[in-house]
Amino acid sequence: MAFRPLTARAPAALLREAKPLKAILGHAQRLGHLQRLLESQLQPAARAHCHVAKWREGELSLVVTDGHWATRLRYQQKRLQRQLQLFEEFASLTRIKFTVRPPIVQHGAAGHTMDLSSDAAATIQSTADGISDPGLRAALERLAAHAKDKT
Repeated sequence: MAFRPLTARAPAALLREAKPLKAILGHAQRLGHLQRLLESQLQPAARAHCHVAKWREGELSLVVTDGHWATRLRYQQKRLQRQLQLFEEFASLTRIKFTVRPPIVQHGAAGHTMDLSSDAAATIQSTADGISDPGLRAALERLAAHAKDKT
């Protein structure tokens, strides 16, 4: 009995036919639509800091990037709720919940920074001048060069 792999299918066809993927895609599209409706009622400066997380049973959960924006949006909560209720999608809106979640930022490895005074660089360079080993001498000269960039 030989194994015959399935023929490759287009991603669009998979998204339309596979039930779990279709459900995920449909949910993402609904959240995207709700996000666009929300953004239409927010101040332009607040749009990048507020995202729809969940819409269920009359409660709209919003994720806000920091406490400053959460406070500003809480002050505007009643107005925002009234404006959103005018949309058919938010007709049953009874509560808006704000959750602060800072964006995840990938930090690169912190490089070693060298603050070398010109006196220290001169001392290292004079030491390098008295070294006969070429590898060690080159390493000390590279080290001394770090301060030369600043002067």
